Amino acid sequence: VQLQASGGGMVQTGASLRLSCSGSGNIFSSRVVGWFRQAPGKEREYVAAINWSGYTDSAKARFTISRDNSANTVFLQMDSLTPEDTAIYYCALGPTIASTRRGEVDYWGQGTQVTVSS
Repeated sequence: VQLQASGGGMVQTGASLRLSCSGSGNIFSSRVVGWFRQAPGKEREYVAAINWSGYTDSAKARFTISRDNSANTVFLQMDSLTPEDTAIYYCALGPTIASTRRGEVDYWGQGTQVTVSS
């Protein structure tokens, strides 16, 4: 299974970004896809997750997760960004929402850098 996160960049405070996580293989559409982030000097942090049927869970009210199973892609819409959102964002595949929240996932993708300037 290959996961590729994309869509990061450098933006100013208040801007929006939409990240994408693309996966290969049938397993992608049947698993929970989660987003995590890690800022410099900080521990990895859970952001949001979505299961195969579209049930979502988010730890950030300004972030919305969605998926397009036909395209094997999960999106993370991030609005009203602040410098505190600066981090590398990773997507991952997990068995359940609950386990994904704990970071107990099966596959990790490469990250995409998000930098928010003040």
